[in-house]
Order: sequence, then C-alpha cells, then structure tokens
Amino acid sequence: MKRAMFYKHLAEGKVRCDLCAHHCVISQGSRGVCGVRENQHGTLYTLVFGMSIAHHIDPIEKKPLFHFLPGSSTYSIGTVGCNFRCLYCWNYKISQYPSENGGNIIGEKLSPEVVAQQAYENGCRSVSFTYTEPTIFFEYAYEIAVIAKQKGIRSVLKTNGYLTKEALQAFAPLLDAANIDLKGFNDIIHRKVVGAKLGPVLDCIKLMKELGIWIEISTPIIPRINDSDKELREIASFIKSVDPEIPWHVSRFYPNYKMSMTQPTPIKKLYHAKEIGLEEGLHYVYIGHVPGEGEDTYCHNCGRLVIQRSGYMVIKSKIAMEANIARCPNCKVKIPGVWA
Repeated sequence: MKRAMFYKHLAEGKVRCDLCAHHCVISQGSRGVCGVRENQHGTLYTLVFGMSIAHHIDPIEKKPLFHFLPGSSTYSIGTVGCNFRCLYCWNYKISQYPSENGGNIIGEKLSPEVVAQQAYENGCRSVSFTYTEPTIFFEYAYEIAVIAKQKGIRSVLKTNGYLTKEALQAFAPLLDAANIDLKGFNDIIHRKVVGAKLGPVLDCIKLMKELGIWIEISTPIIPRINDSDKELREIASFIKSVDPEIPWHVSRFYPNYKMSMTQPTPIKKLYHAKEIGLEEGLHYVYIGHVPGEGEDTYCHNCGRLVIQRSGYMVIKSKIAMEANIARCPNCKVKIPGVWA
C-alpha cells in the first residue's frame, strides 16, 4: 500500500478522491469505483502500487501510436482495476478483477526502479501505462515515469481520458504521448455502455493538447451503438476542432465480455468511418484491429505513401528528417508527430 495522491478529507472520516472525474466519496473501509483505492481511517491508499498484473515489450504502434517514435519498442505495464465498466472490455479479466473477486488484489511485485531498468536494458524508448486504465495506478505510473525520464525514456498513457485537471497537470511534465479512447459522442449511451460521463473525456482531450502532449484518439466502432454517420461525423468534427492533425484510429469491435452477442464491425463500416473522418477535415485516419488494413501513413498534402505498416510493424519509412522535423519526401510538407 501507498498513500494516495489527489484526495480531500471530509466529515465523519470520509474522503473524496479527486484523481478521476468520478470524484468518489469514500467511507471508512470502503473503496472507490476503481476498486483499488481504499479509505483507511481517513487516509486514502492505493492498493496496487508496485503490483504489476502484466508487463511486456510491444511495438509502440500497438498502443496505437502511429506518429510517435514509429518502429520503436515500448515497455507496457498495468495493474488490476478500472474506473470504467465497459460492457465490451477486452481486458475485463484484469480490469474488473477486484470488483468480481471480492476486492482481491493480485499482481507481481515490481518496483518502479525495476520497471525503468528493464525498459532501459531492453532498448525501449518509452514506457506505456496500459492494459487497464492507468489513471487508477497513478502513483505507480508517476514514480516509474520520474525514473524513466532520468534514463532518457519517455512515458505514454493508453487512457480513457477520465483524469481530473489537477492530476493531468501534475503528470504533464513527465508525459510525452497518449492515446485516448473516445468511445462515442452520445452521453446517454456513453453512461450505459462504459459507466461514465462523456464530458470529462472531451475536456481531457482538449487539456492534453493545450499541455503540449502528443495525442492520438481511438474509437471502437460498435454496430448499432456508435456507428451512425451522425455520431461518426460528430466525433470527427470534435477532433478537428481540437486539431485536424490529431490521428484518429477507428477500430474494429469484437464480441467480448457482456457484449458477446454483438456482431463484429464489418470491414466496410471501418472504411466508411475513415472516409467520414477525412471528409470532416482530419488529416490522418487509420483502421485498427484489422492487420493489413488501413495502417499506412500518407502525406495529407500530396497523398504520397510515407510509412508502410503491417500488423503494428513498420515495414518501410520514407520520412525525410530535417532537424528533428519529419517531412514528406515528395512535397516537403511537415508530417506532425514526435519522430526523434
């Protein structure tokens, strides 16, 4: 256990957790929505500090991040617990583990120092906080990021975007990139399907951009849930309003967890979503979770292929680097992202 960050003492021994937008008010002996932050005698503790449920070396493209150090390796790590209740969660066996197993916390003891050192020894250019929602293991991620930065290793979030402004601003000096899930654009459906409000996610995306963090956005396209042309255009229009250069990953949905009877997303629907994104003015739209489909990067200005990918791997890069600025080799326009 470790004392948690971002909470306030309330009357009668209660505390309010201000790490995420749920702002859970937690009584003595109870936990927040995430299932891993507990009030013990008026002090809030994180129960997952140093408790890795999964760690692995991945291509950065798997996050997915296509405009951040392409072709590099990232050290991925996560703990049990989550502050969302996505009905289709791909990692529900670990994200929902505490709530579905009597509050039990499991994981391998792995200190921040060991994580950063393993990333360094394996030649990883970044550490990615992922698998479950990294907000809920904020203290663990924060300490890893501090040590990683000292070793020249960058830090990445794969997140649902439910951090509070206070938490995000504290993490920003250590955070280099994030892929944020924008799971839809209808607040009522968002609450029903993921168990959280939509507004804080939109606010988080805008704040990350303002803080200078490189961001990419992912949307799982779910049949009859968020796949209407109207909603897809609303998502794309919102992203454009933040910055048309933000890459948008439209990902294939596969039946899972409590939505096991829903059909997978038709491939043609993903291409249709991509077309909508481009029509709305986004410069880079990718297809996700379909290896070999829609993964390549084309210059938004002249249409020339600049990065060829297959199954999260970079096959060929034609990017022309000039003083750490990536340019199209044909028309010389700047390709947005973090390349060095």
